[in-house]
Amino acid sequence: MRKIWKAYLEVSLIKKVTIALILGITVGLIFGESASLLSPFGDLLMNLLQFIIVPLIFFTLIVGINQTSSSNLGRMGGKVFLYYLATSAFAIIVGITVASLFNPGEGITFSGTESIDVPENPGIVEVLLSIVPDNIIAGFYEMNLLGIIFTALVFGIGLSVMRASSHLNEMGDRLYQTFDSLNELTLIIMRAILQYIPIGVFAILANIIGNQGIDTLLGLGNFIIVLYIAIIVHLALYVLLMILLKIKPISFFKEARTPMITAFVTQSSTGVLPVTLNAAKNLGLKKSLYGFSLPLGATMNMDGAAIRIAVSTVFAANVIGEPLSIIAIFQVVLIGTLVSVGTAGVPGAGIVMIATVFAQLGLPMEAVALLAAVDILIGMGATALNVTGDLVGAAVINKTEKNATEKG
Repeated sequence: MRKIWKAYLEVSLIKKVTIALILGITVGLIFGESASLLSPFGDLLMNLLQFIIVPLIFFTLIVGINQTSSSNLGRMGGKVFLYYLATSAFAIIVGITVASLFNPGEGITFSGTESIDVPENPGIVEVLLSIVPDNIIAGFYEMNLLGIIFTALVFGIGLSVMRASSHLNEMGDRLYQTFDSLNELTLIIMRAILQYIPIGVFAILANIIGNQGIDTLLGLGNFIIVLYIAIIVHLALYVLLMILLKIKPISFFKEARTPMITAFVTQSSTGVLPVTLNAAKNLGLKKSLYGFSLPLGATMNMDGAAIRIAVSTVFAANVIGEPLSIIAIFQVVLIGTLVSVGTAGVPGAGIVMIATVFAQLGLPMEAVALLAAVDILIGMGATALNVTGDLVGAAVINKTEKNATEKG
C-alpha cells in the first residue's frame, strides 16, 4: 500500500484529475443512475473544500495585508473592483453577440405546464450590508465570504498598525508570526486535501452523467452549444489580454487548468477556492493580491454567470418570437452586470439571476423552468469560466503592479 500511495503522490495533480474525468464519464454512461452510489465520495470532497476555506481566506489575507503597504493595498483593491465590473459587463456583451448570431430557442414552444419556484433575490443593497457581519462568529459559521474578507481586512490592518506602533510593535510582530505560522499550517492541510480531489471529481462526474445522461443534453442541445461557444470566445479574450500584457498563456493555463476542471465538475466557485489559491501561489502572484482578490472574486466576479444570463435572455426572446431591441440589450448589460454580482453565493443563484433579468424585461418565467432542466450542464461551464476569470484578473493586476514598480 505504501508503494501504491507513493506512486499516486508522484503523479501530477492535473494528470490524476484528467484520468478521473475520463473514468467518471465512462462509469456514469455505463451504470446510469446506479452511479449515484458514488455520491458520498463527491460530497466528502465538497465538505473538505468547505472545511479549509475559512482559515485559508482569513489567515492568507491577514498575512498578505502585512506584507504590503496600505497605499499598495488600496490601489490593488481599486483595480480589482474595476476589473470585475468591466469583465462582467463585457461577458454580457459577448453572450448577447454570440447568441444573436446562432439564435438558440427558435422553433421551441412552451407546453404551458412548465413552472419553477425561484428563490428570493436578496438584492444588491442586502448583499452589500452583509459585508459587515453583526456577529463575527455567525459570519464564519454561515460561510459569509464577504463578511470573512471584511473581518480579515479589519484585523489585518489593525495588526499592521500595531507593528508600526513604537510601543506595540514587539507584540504586533509576535502576533504576526502566530498568524504566519497558522497560515503555513493551513497550507499543509490544503496540500493534503488536494490529493483527494481526483477521487471526488470522479465520483461527482459519474453521478452527474449517470443521472443526467445524454437525453437532457440533446433536448436543449442548441442552447448548450451556443453557451459554450460564448464561453470559448470569452476565454480567447482572456488569452488576448494576457498576450497584450506579456503574460504567457501556456504557463498560466498549466497552473489554472486544475481549478478550472475542479470548478467545472463541482460547480462551486467558492468551494474550489482552496485550489484556486494554490494555483495563484504556483503562478508566483503576490499573496497580498490573490489573498484578497480571489475570495472576493469567488463571490462577486461572475463572468460565466453573466454569459449565462445573456444567452438565456436571447433564448427566451427567441422562444416567444420577440427578438431583443437595442434598449432591451442595454438593459440586459446593465441589469445582468449588477445581478451577477448581487446574487453571487445565493442557493440557486443561476436561477435567481436569470429570473431577475427576465422579470425586468417581461420575458416568460416558463423559460426559466425549461432552462432549469439543463442547469447542471450549463452551470459547469459557467463556473469554470468564473474561476478562470478570477485567476486571470489576479494575474493581470499582478502584472500591472510589477510594471508600476519597475517604472517607479
